Amino acid sequence: MQALGIDIGGSGMKAAPVDVATGKFVTDRLKIATPRPAVPDALADVVKQLTTSFSWSGPIGITFPGVVTDGVTRTAANLDRKWIGVDAAALFGRATGGQVRVLNDADAAGVAEMTFGAGVGQKGTVLMLTFGTGIGSALFAEGVLVPNTEFGHIEIRGHDAETRASERAKELHDMSWGKWAGRVDEYLQHIEALLSPDLIIVGGGISKQSAKWVPRLTGIRARVVPATLLNDAGIIGAAMAAVARTGR
Repeated sequence: MQALGIDIGGSGMKAAPVDVATGKFVTDRLKIATPRPAVPDALADVVKQLTTSFSWSGPIGITFPGVVTDGVTRTAANLDRKWIGVDAAALFGRATGGQVRVLNDADAAGVAEMTFGAGVGQKGTVLMLTFGTGIGSALFAEGVLVPNTEFGHIEIRGHDAETRASERAKELHDMSWGKWAGRVDEYLQHIEALLSPDLIIVGGGISKQSAKWVPRLTGIRARVVPATLLNDAGIIGAAMAAVARTGR
């Protein structure tokens, strides 16, 4: 079974058809820059463009960087506030001409990692964190997802954690790997105090360079491992959600 996965990020929108039985891309992925301002109609146009590029007519799953309940976007920290309260599933359905499943981006990435990546066979409490424009989170208890956790917004030193420890924060403040890893370590200590996870999987674009910063995370008890699927996890998880929605 195949489905199209579309992963909406603060800086880019990526898509690829996925074989959901194996978690593998059927063709190379396509990426288009996220429009600015990132308002609903502009993103819907890109979703339509991505779908058309693959001549796609089957199930479609789309991630969103914020809280999503029943296809409605409730928060939009790294996009435009006009997204709050939008029925994104209906909007994207009109743009693509098909039935669409919309879910939180980190939740999608986490499901993919638990099925095909670093979380396979893991018991207990597992936390997936995605470091990019912000910090996304997906929490699993004995393999069951607790959706829409949004732990990137916990407060550290009076600020949202993602404003200090996201990949964008590293770039914005031109931090060295050591300084940035120190901020990530502090963030993870707060997370560990709240959740006591057995495993933390770190993903997002910066996970490709995990050797430069994961070994520097020494202040926590939990085991920390890079995502196996790297920055493709969101696309794969979106496609999986699309198939789950259709019941196939």
